[in-house]
Amino acid sequence: MITRQRLAVGLCALLAALTAGFAFPAGAVADETTADAPKVDLVLDVSGSMRARDIDGESRMAAAKQAFNEVLDATPEEVRLGIRTLGANYPGDDRKTGCKDTAQLYPVGPLDRTEAKTAVATLSPTGWTPIGPALLKAADDLDGGTGSHRIVLITDGEDTCAPLDPCEVAREIAAKGVGLTIDTLGLVPNSKLSKQLSCIAEATGGTYTSVEHKEDLTDKVNQLVDRAADKVVTPVAVDGAADCAKAPTLKSGLFTDRAEFAQHRWYRVDVKPGQELRASVSLSADRQVNPDYGVLLRAVTVHNREIVRGEAAGTGRTDVVSTGLRYPKAESDDEDATAETVCLQVSHSFSPAAGVKTTPGLPLELTVDVVDGPDQAGDVASFGLGRGWWLLGALVLTGFLAGLLWGWLSRWRFAVWRTN
Repeated sequence: MITRQRLAVGLCALLAALTAGFAFPAGAVADETTADAPKVDLVLDVSGSMRARDIDGESRMAAAKQAFNEVLDATPEEVRLGIRTLGANYPGDDRKTGCKDTAQLYPVGPLDRTEAKTAVATLSPTGWTPIGPALLKAADDLDGGTGSHRIVLITDGEDTCAPLDPCEVAREIAAKGVGLTIDTLGLVPNSKLSKQLSCIAEATGGTYTSVEHKEDLTDKVNQLVDRAADKVVTPVAVDGAADCAKAPTLKSGLFTDRAEFAQHRWYRVDVKPGQELRASVSLSADRQVNPDYGVLLRAVTVHNREIVRGEAAGTGRTDVVSTGLRYPKAESDDEDATAETVCLQVSHSFSPAAGVKTTPGLPLELTVDVVDGPDQAGDVASFGLGRGWWLLGALVLTGFLAGLLWGWLSRWRFAVWRTN
């Protein structure tokens, strides 16, 4: 009898476990909690030059290890962190082999701090500096998930594996539209290194920092890891039209598009009386372009009358150009007043260098925000001049008075001359 009771209890428990398994698949809970987790891949240069003892009396490698240990202790629980090395394993002189020397030291995932620290402790400065190949592999390390993806590159020297230019690699990563940011930290105040690391960072919207002290290195890496945990607004892909009549109507939000060379992109936004439209656009040169370029953002009516514009120009020193505009629409006494349709036009003057592909277009990021307008919307833009009407009126009046005064003085001097 007791045996039968135990058997019945066991069968009930088994059925309950199977039911729970079918109702809640093992991967479902994990997927829900980790799919949107932020991911960071720390890419550390372990080439032979990291032996140099010029960071607070210690070697660059020792400073990097200390910084990593402190960063691992401070990493937020929700961040999925990994570590990749470059130049850590091959000590020889064969360039082809040395340029493949990149390895995943600790996989991107939930952090076991003890295991990660143990892996870092085994590192010893060894070989080459294959930055380009390491960035490509790091991008693969972060593949998957909807959370923010960030690569933090720490190096003391330029890439030694050209023609795989790491700057071009960063542009290729950005062109894939995966929302991956690369931040770079240089351990040597070298102009060539600074130029290369700045180019890598700017191609993906990241930052470059020159670091010469242990505390600065720790603080900066911690800052970048914490930044990955910040809430990320995912841009919405949108297709702008060739004219306003066919343009998509946008609400407040962040949007991405592609703007081809010599092409205008149009979008529509509805603005009610008493509201203010705030719009900004950033255009990235994800490939080699000629110097001297600009971006223009115009707000016009459906009848093509310009309301206000924003514009910016560059000279080849940056890969991103941004501009913005504001349009506060005045309150209306008419209770039946309807929203005004404002047409936003984006155009740019980038031109491709010889032999560079022109498609797809350059990455475009458009921010639209429609908010309650100021209490006194007296600065509502009109006829493309906004408050410039006051300046124009003042200039006209000043010119008129100056003309009268000059004429009076001229006649007075002429009269005195004739008298004498």
